[in-house]
Amino acid sequence: MKRIVTALLSALTLLMAGAPAVFANEGVHEVVGQTLPVWSVIPFAGMLLSIAIVPLIKPEWWAKHMLGVAIAWSVVFLVPFAVAYGMGEAFFRLLESVLLDYVPFIVLLLGLFVVAGGIAVRGTLAGTSKMNTLLLFIGTFLASWIGTTGAAMIMIRPIIRANEWRKNKVHIIVFFIFLVANMGGCLTPLGDPPLFMGFQRGVPFAWTFHMLPILVLNLVILFTVFYLIDHRMYKKELAAGRSPATGDVKEPIRIEGAHNLIYIGLIILGVVSNGLLPKMFPAFADGAGIPVYDEIVFPFATLVEIVIILVAAFLSMKTTSQAIRKVNNFSFEPIEEVAKLFIGIFVTMIPALILLKVHGAQLGLSKPWEMFWATGMLSSFLDNTPTYLVFLQTAGALGEAVGIHTTVGIVSQVMLEAISAGAVFMGANTYIGNAPNFMVKSIAEQDGIKMPSFFGYMVWSNAILIPVFIIDTLVFFLG
Repeated sequence: MKRIVTALLSALTLLMAGAPAVFANEGVHEVVGQTLPVWSVIPFAGMLLSIAIVPLIKPEWWAKHMLGVAIAWSVVFLVPFAVAYGMGEAFFRLLESVLLDYVPFIVLLLGLFVVAGGIAVRGTLAGTSKMNTLLLFIGTFLASWIGTTGAAMIMIRPIIRANEWRKNKVHIIVFFIFLVANMGGCLTPLGDPPLFMGFQRGVPFAWTFHMLPILVLNLVILFTVFYLIDHRMYKKELAAGRSPATGDVKEPIRIEGAHNLIYIGLIILGVVSNGLLPKMFPAFADGAGIPVYDEIVFPFATLVEIVIILVAAFLSMKTTSQAIRKVNNFSFEPIEEVAKLFIGIFVTMIPALILLKVHGAQLGLSKPWEMFWATGMLSSFLDNTPTYLVFLQTAGALGEAVGIHTTVGIVSQVMLEAISAGAVFMGANTYIGNAPNFMVKSIAEQDGIKMPSFFGYMVWSNAILIPVFIIDTLVFFLG
């Protein structure tokens, strides 16, 4: 952890102190949005294809060089961009993405990863279909209250341990990503970052409970499908002579390292403070922060959030027994892998987000089902938070007279439901659709579970989730 924190602090220092002596020309930001060609997203496509294909062809090479690949694709985007729009504008866009988006993103993941890694659920957990369904349900419920990342990091290891005796368990992890790492986070702004951004823009905190009917329908379908698949697999395991090693005496279920729940609460406090401090104290309002470069200001509220999260992670490492982390097979490899890959994703998706922000309102989307699918499909591959904000702004410009009053305009109830559901639910369509997806995959692989490839996972999501989303469209968004 010390190495990761040192790297993060070093990156912050370099980015904030190392701005070049050339500045973006006045008005060039607007020019970029209007003139940036569509083919500028090719490095982003290359980054995604690298994640999808290279591990299949050269897995050992990929494990050693994934950071180099991420940097290479970033350079492929940044160099032509700098030639076309100037070094100042290229540095501005890089700094904006890395400092304001990537750093808070990876710090939050690091904090939750470290703290959740100090919580061990001990006792006899036999990986039966009923037990697996119960564990998935608990994780899905927790996701709306401690975030999809927090719930995923707490529940992934218990469900892996419960199913150690099984040979075929990929489907369990896949449904875990569907339910715990994504859909479960739709009921409160704490569940998923897009919803929290909506809260910051005037959507009432409790409004997200309007998503409950959609969530219930999806959970009924998905839990039914999961139970049928898992029960069939369970009977095959028994027929092959494998069975849960419960022993003669069943150990009672207990939680070790429960004090880490306090640190999870501290992390949630840090996240919430980022949104509330500007509303409560003038010193944090109106974008107040540390001037970094050009128009970029690092907000004081974000700095407070980062400090709180890192303090929580530090306290967790200092106060949690290594024996507990050993039970969880805890190591920093999964978070290191996510950090390496997502730096490339965040940098190379800069042009995609610019194009979406500038031209999103020109897409002619005016119906709930259109917003649901547009937000969802883009959230499957791009960061779902800016995607949500773009379409929220688009919906706010439609001139509705009745609905939810936000800072970007009045948005009808069903339109807001469509945008929210698309951003939260369809993050499950790919490994990179939501932050915890890739981390869950990495932890599972670290425990010896051979997870599907990037495209292999999409076979699962297309076969199971897309029909569910079509049902959502017909029931909730088509009328």
